[in-house]
Amino acid sequence: MPQRTRTDSRADSRPQVVAQGRPARPLGVRVLWGGAEVAVTFGLILLLLVVHQLWWTNRQARAGAERQVQSLEHQWQQGREPSGGGGAGTGTSAPAAEDGDDPDVSGGSGQRRSGRGAAAAAAPRPSYDQAYAIISIPRLGLRAPVAQGISKPNVLNHGYVGHYPGTAQPGGAGNFALAGHRNTHGEPFRYINRLRRGDTVSVQTKSATYTYVVDKTLAQTSASDGGVINPVPRSRVVPSAGYEQPGYYITLTTCTPEFTSRYRLVVWGKLSRMTPR
Repeated sequence: MPQRTRTDSRADSRPQVVAQGRPARPLGVRVLWGGAEVAVTFGLILLLLVVHQLWWTNRQARAGAERQVQSLEHQWQQGREPSGGGGAGTGTSAPAAEDGDDPDVSGGSGQRRSGRGAAAAAAPRPSYDQAYAIISIPRLGLRAPVAQGISKPNVLNHGYVGHYPGTAQPGGAGNFALAGHRNTHGEPFRYINRLRRGDTVSVQTKSATYTYVVDKTLAQTSASDGGVINPVPRSRVVPSAGYEQPGYYITLTTCTPEFTSRYRLVVWGKLSRMTPR
């Protein structure tokens, strides 16, 4: 009996382990914690969207635009029209020009052909959404395809420069008017605000290269200012900006300020010469 008593005594002296749950957080802390998790998740999603818009769309569009430029050059070397149809009609042909008013029309020898009745032959009118020309702006290091129309999903978002339907074709009398993204999707016209009077803009087609010289810039006008792409381009919002006489013009338009589409930035130039291929 004494032995059993001592054994029971030792058993009763063992430490007791009691499992306890984690104390519940106050309601306010739980709400703040949940809100923080939601904010972090939303921030990550927003960051991914920004990366997609500012990096991925540019990379993808530029690569596609460069492939299109190479494809056009390859087709022209083989004497073929750009794929996708087009070329069925003719653009606005240039009327007879007075002496001294006609553009420099160079033949294969590089000699100037001028005089009454000499004029640049306009490029043919392509099908909608078809890339049919290449624009080059040396100051900006830009080479991009020009496609018919200004559809965002079919033209501009591919990194192309879009031709306003109803305006002149390259080399044609009137106004060869173009639009391009300033931000995202290749942003070919991001830096056209850096163009200055005397800079050149070349437009190459299957038949010729048309060289325009930058003449005027309109830093800001309304997005609905259609006067800037008229045959004789002149702003309806800023009446002093533009021209008064018919000619051979090019117009570059893009959104401004950057990362907005509230206003339009406009650059104008005049045809200087046409060099047949």
